[in-house]
Amino acid sequence: MTYNELADQIFRKQSYLCVGLDTDLRKIPPHLLGETDPVFAFNKAIIDATADLAVAYKPNIAFYEAMGPRGWESLQKTLDYIPKDCFTIADAKRGDIGNTSGLYARTFFEPDAAGLNFDSVTVAPYMGRDSVIPFLDYPGKWVILLALTSNPGSADFQRQPTDEQELYEVVMQTAQTWASPEQLMFVVGATQAAEIAHIREITSTNFLLVPGVGAQGGSLAEVSKNGLTSDGGLLINASRSILYASNGTDFAEKARAEAQALQTEMAGYLAALTR
Repeated sequence: MTYNELADQIFRKQSYLCVGLDTDLRKIPPHLLGETDPVFAFNKAIIDATADLAVAYKPNIAFYEAMGPRGWESLQKTLDYIPKDCFTIADAKRGDIGNTSGLYARTFFEPDAAGLNFDSVTVAPYMGRDSVIPFLDYPGKWVILLALTSNPGSADFQRQPTDEQELYEVVMQTAQTWASPEQLMFVVGATQAAEIAHIREITSTNFLLVPGVGAQGGSLAEVSKNGLTSDGGLLINASRSILYASNGTDFAEKARAEAQALQTEMAGYLAALTR
């Protein structure tokens, strides 16, 4: 999916919602456990309930890897089921030396390899340029680089001072010399919303993937105020607040209600933009 196609989807659906498919077999409604593939049955119902409200889906790969081969099968079926007009994110947080990163890129971007064909993958930048470039060798695919995350330990490294800047600022500025906004996004946690206005001084055009709205307590209003651009420029991820809105047979209906509330609020913020 191109930059313009993603922006068009945001304004067509009046939404910049990304649904995180962090599907935990121990948390899904008990009545699904008798299904042949309970994880896919759950994901399918969530997708059916939210596809008209969301512009992106983000399976967290750890939840699928933890189940071994069964998990990879569920992941592939889930990816194949997501509507083609939705942006797909492999939340894998990969990052290693060049030849290994090349294999990770092949895993998520080449359907003839592992059977997966994601639009994007999250990447850790700690090992530098040669660990990121292999993911950028795929035209039309995106790297979503970890920049300023919302976990408490983010300050251990990301906020460390380097001359007159903090390390995350150096990461973002340097990464923009590797790729254009057509291929490069950044992860910025919603609990770092106060920093997003400053981040928009570092990059006014790159999309930001913002997790942490919903169960983690991030403010959609504050993130939107500081982060929206004329092209949208944001993907706001919500996972637990949507997935586990109910543990009963009405789980999909409750998930839709949570997604609808976010989309309705987003539509209001988008209405104020000039594109």
